Amino acid sequence: MSSDNEIPIPQKTPCVIDEEPGKKAWCTCGRSEKQPYCDGAHAGTGMTPMVVDIEEAQTIAWCGCKRTCNAPFCDGSHSQLS
Repeated sequence: MSSDNEIPIPQKTPCVIDEEPGKKAWCTCGRSEKQPYCDGAHAGTGMTPMVVDIEEAQTIAWCGCKRTCNAPFCDGSHSQLS
């Protein structure tokens, strides 16, 4: 797997989305054009998306910088980025 230094930072803010129940594939590689979701852009990187099962409708702050310690959710790590 790639180190954090090699993973692109798609954005320096969370992706706050009202989600409905169901499975979501969160992009871990930072290359997806459909952030925060996986679009298959990780092909050839050795990385895979993180699949999350949303059990009830809720607002989720998905990590947009890919540096969270609470993946796939935002933990404020983006505030430490330059």
